[in-house]
Amino acid sequence: MAEQAAPANPGEQPIATMKRLDFKKQSLDDAYAAPANLLEIEVANPETHGLARNRYTDYEVRMRTNIPIFKLKESSVRRRYSDFEWLKKELERDSKQIVVPPLPGKALKRQLPFMGGDVFLTRNS
Repeated sequence: MAEQAAPANPGEQPIATMKRLDFKKQSLDDAYAAPANLLEIEVANPETHGLARNRYTDYEVRMRTNIPIFKLKESSVRRRYSDFEWLKKELERDSKQIVVPPLPGKALKRQLPFMGGDVFLTRNS
């Protein structure tokens, strides 16, 4: 049974002192095994499509899990940057307790062949 500490201020209830929890020593197999509830999401492989004003980039979104509620243990889809903007907006609107990190900027410099560094290249006649 936990010991009772004297209250800090007169009139307060005594506070139970903290007792260290018993723990099971973890084996190397346990330490390096997949977690009980694994949900891994990776965004990779950007691909740019189209020409000029109709140019856009989409990204591969891969998911891997061992959570039983998911029908598929692995899946992959392609999504555009605007889909990530929508998702961020929805997460921020629906949950004030979750901090949603900012999205990386659009890769405009890589999409415009006439742009070098931070300055537009000009042609002298």
